[in-house]
Amino acid sequence: MALKLVLLFAFVAVALADTTPYGPPPPPPPTYSPPAPTYSAPAPSYSAPQPVSPPKYDFTWNVKDDYSGNDYGHQEARDGYDTQGSYYVQLPDGRLQQVTYTVNGDSGFVAQVNYQGEAQYPTQQGYGSAPSYQAPAPSYQQPRPSYA
Repeated sequence: MALKLVLLFAFVAVALADTTPYGPPPPPPPTYSPPAPTYSAPAPSYSAPQPVSPPKYDFTWNVKDDYSGNDYGHQEARDGYDTQGSYYVQLPDGRLQQVTYTVNGDSGFVAQVNYQGEAQYPTQQGYGSAPSYQAPAPSYQQPRPSYA
């Protein structure tokens, strides 16, 4: 009877240990594949926005600093596509450089440059003769032996 009982328990254990799956197969392991990049640039626009009215302005500014000697300025007037203006600057050599310009439509920038005054260059001051330097003669003293 004991043998029958052992065989019965062995049979039940084998029946419960059945590993045959009774459902859908497990999903495959995940694989990573990035999506293909998409490049969608905006369509180029070759037309500038049309102004509501033709440009028109007039401005002037200047700087004069007696302490540093800076003297420069700018004046410009525009009406539509026609522009006239001038600017000036005090140069380091003492002259005043003045540029008068015009721009008429697509004709480009047309400039006329004038100089007022005479260029002056200060005389260079030298340092004179080269400095003379003499090193003192070395003095070597022999140490005296001490006996203690």
